[in-house]
Amino acid sequence: MASDRPGQRLLHEAFLWSLDRDDKAEALRIGGESISYGGLHERALRLAGGLLPHGPGGTGGPRRIGVLGARSEDMYAGLLAALYTGAAAVPLNPAFPRERLRHMISAASLDGLVADDKALSLLPGLADVLDGVPVVHRPTGPALDEPLPSSPEGVAYVLFTSGSSGRPKGVPVLHSNVAAYLRQIGARYGFTSEDVFSQTFDLTFDLAMFDIFAGWGAGGTVVSVPPHVYVSLPHFVARHGITVWFSTPNMISLARRGKGLGSASLPGLRWSLFCGEALLVHDAAQWQEAAPNSRLENLYGPTELTISCSVHRFDPELSPKLAVNDVVPIGTVHPRLRYLLLGAEEDGDGTGELCVTGEQMFPGYLDPADDIGRFLDHEGLRWYRTGDLVRRVDGGELAYLGRTDHQVQIGGFRVELAEVESGLRRLPGVRDAVAVAAEGRLVAFLVGDERPVPVLVKELGAFFPRYLIPRHYEYLDDLPLNANKKTDRLALTTRAREALKD
Repeated sequence: MASDRPGQRLLHEAFLWSLDRDDKAEALRIGGESISYGGLHERALRLAGGLLPHGPGGTGGPRRIGVLGARSEDMYAGLLAALYTGAAAVPLNPAFPRERLRHMISAASLDGLVADDKALSLLPGLADVLDGVPVVHRPTGPALDEPLPSSPEGVAYVLFTSGSSGRPKGVPVLHSNVAAYLRQIGARYGFTSEDVFSQTFDLTFDLAMFDIFAGWGAGGTVVSVPPHVYVSLPHFVARHGITVWFSTPNMISLARRGKGLGSASLPGLRWSLFCGEALLVHDAAQWQEAAPNSRLENLYGPTELTISCSVHRFDPELSPKLAVNDVVPIGTVHPRLRYLLLGAEEDGDGTGELCVTGEQMFPGYLDPADDIGRFLDHEGLRWYRTGDLVRRVDGGELAYLGRTDHQVQIGGFRVELAEVESGLRRLPGVRDAVAVAAEGRLVAFLVGDERPVPVLVKELGAFFPRYLIPRHYEYLDDLPLNANKKTDRLALTTRAREALKD
């Protein structure tokens, strides 16, 4: 981001700054369609005008605006439109089951909704929770003249993560949180208007905010990456001139299966960034060989700490020596954040639960009941407890060891095993259930009346998104117990790994 840029206070100022520099520059590319900064801005202003309760000149603006859609111009314009009204954006995925969407809409107390073409068929089934909520698809009314004022301490967006109670948890992120983050990465990466950014994440995933607003904040072009291109990734990257790649590490294995990671097959990349799940040393090394002109970094951070809070620069010689269990370190915490390792003194080996505080930390969950046990009061400050076990390694970097609870990462999504188990117990004939993670997949162990796996999957799909549905199922007479008479999750995890090898 250029040095003449004023200090950013609001999320959408990243876009507006680039709009002012060159409104004809390409902001977004979806398939064969190219959308300029000016065109996207005008579309967002028209959508925003339709969202206001009494038109653009009305009073009593909305607090939260839902954005329901796939990767379309209206989805990206809808995100801007929500921010332009002075409200928080609430991304919603039309692929989610109706029950989950209904919960999110109700929990967020939406004051308006932008829906794209693919979302229209869902609206009748959401009519009761959208009662009285303005829904904008193709606005015909007057547009806003300009974005309405917002406060840096207001909420920029609300995302939902998996919750142990069996329902997703709302995470409100402030403008000040994400503006601080964008300043941090702008200083680190030096993105320019010549950069072309991959956009691999769904808008309901907070890492998408990096793709979109880091790109727009630099005046660059954001390219939506469809899932099918991973089998021929080098061709796609070259055709679109992508210079900044950002995805979960599992995309490396997808590209490898497509035989698309040959030596120097991605020569145009200058940054290769990965986040969302553990990055394995051999995956990082193979990607680095394929993209020799890029600097490869492993980013880490939960949604509650705004996109990422630490980073490690991969080095083919040094990184494997610092790795624990073949996992690339998560590196050093961003300069304007503080961290502590809870319990590290007792363990004596520098291992503890990572707790972080600073300007990127969110204020608390949408439902205050979800705050219980997630924060630590220490030294007069409030710290977010990540639930991640880390260890200090040479050079002051941090290595990721695992979770302190039953939360796992599946395909980059944060999953509470308790939520999966709650859903399994809802199925007819299931008396008890345990879910474990093995080899990057969810495995379910069930006690009850045995039924065909396709039937179980279909029934779970009525209320779970795909990433919460186990891939493998096994019926048991009883769940195994450990010496403390608790469910032996370690034994079940071992059993799951063996089953997946077959």
